[in-house]
Amino acid sequence: MKNSIKLASLVIGGLLSFNAMSKEVIRLSTYVNESDIRYEGFKKFAEIAEEKSNGNLKVRIYPSSTLHGWSEGVDAVQGGVADISWISADNRLSCYRTTSLYPSAVDLSGQLAMDSKYRELITPEANKNGLVPLMNSNYSYDQEWWFNKQVNSVEEFSNLNGKLVRSVGPLVSQMIEGWGGKPVFISPKEVFQSAERGVVDGINMGVATYSSWKLWNVMPHMVDAGIFYGNIMYMMNKDRFDSLSKADQKALMEAAQETEAWLKPKYEQWVDERIAEAKQAGGTVLELTSEQKLKLVSDISSSWEGELTKDCGAPLSFKMKDLFAANSI
Repeated sequence: MKNSIKLASLVIGGLLSFNAMSKEVIRLSTYVNESDIRYEGFKKFAEIAEEKSNGNLKVRIYPSSTLHGWSEGVDAVQGGVADISWISADNRLSCYRTTSLYPSAVDLSGQLAMDSKYRELITPEANKNGLVPLMNSNYSYDQEWWFNKQVNSVEEFSNLNGKLVRSVGPLVSQMIEGWGGKPVFISPKEVFQSAERGVVDGINMGVATYSSWKLWNVMPHMVDAGIFYGNIMYMMNKDRFDSLSKADQKALMEAAQETEAWLKPKYEQWVDERIAEAKQAGGTVLELTSEQKLKLVSDISSSWEGELTKDCGAPLSFKMKDLFAANSI
């Protein structure tokens, strides 16, 4: 009897171990930390993916750039360091590099549909590089500017007079230089110390990232310009994605889309609350008018369209411009 019980226990234990091992473990790398509302979004994504796959998909989240640095997303995903990661501007994805942060005053009421169309347009280029676009970022809502001194007008904002300003990519660098400033690249984890020590006079960053890294404490003067479409997407290793069953592939894609819709209102509320808190603590915010936004975008896009055509090719660049135009304020 004891032997029978022991044998049964071993069989059950083996089955449980087999079930645990048979789960598809997906490693998701992100630069956001655990105090950021977007971390809650990744947890929701993991929850939905597991539910829709009947428990077969297990998403493990690695926050705060623990797996790789800011500009190493493509290498990390292609090399197997992560299965899913944010993808920053990369020369191997030339059209994505030019359009994932683009001069446009976006009407956010249609953001989810716009992001979905953008993902569709960028997918062929991503696939050629072994990547599958999975999750759109709410980046477009909050990519803004901060300075160590209060900015009182759009004229002052667009006349940097040699200021050193943190840049996130080629478009922002071109803008900073066009306004008479000097772009400086600093990874998100190093921005606090750089601002605190006076290494930079200004910072270009997302409000959510800026807030979660407590940067309002060292550079509290914001310009709420609203002059970017940004979509720093989370992409998956294509071989890893293709290795999943069709049902699990579908579950993963549906989980990504449902997470975007779930996160958007929570994200926007969280960002607005962080700005309100900063203002109460003595920070300042210069909000540009629609006319001022469109004027700045017009000045920038005229020079950036050449990059768009060169990097995307004529047919795709026309589709991209139509998408941005259809979703402008």
